[in-house]
Amino acid sequence: MSAVNLTILDREYAVACSPEERDGLVQAAAYLDGKMREVRGSAKLVGLERIAVMAALNIAFESLQQKQELSRVGSDVGEELRKMNAKLEAALASHVR
Repeated sequence: MSAVNLTILDREYAVACSPEERDGLVQAAAYLDGKMREVRGSAKLVGLERIAVMAALNIAFESLQQKQELSRVGSDVGEELRKMNAKLEAALASHVR
């Protein structure tokens, strides 16, 4: 384990992580920093805690939307694969006879 220094909303945080996690953690901190700045700018919120909670709520909402979309796409792909499989089986069955 080593520490990585992250800057979020102009504050420094030292976070312990493995070397494999470092890049992802830096990207996550940059994303969070951007969301917190967005919330602070649009809502004129004062107080780090309120900004952090609103940013976390926005990120959680986005994550849930993406999970739902991924699930829907997965279902659509599964249905298309079932249709294609049925067509292939029908085609193979007609050639076997």
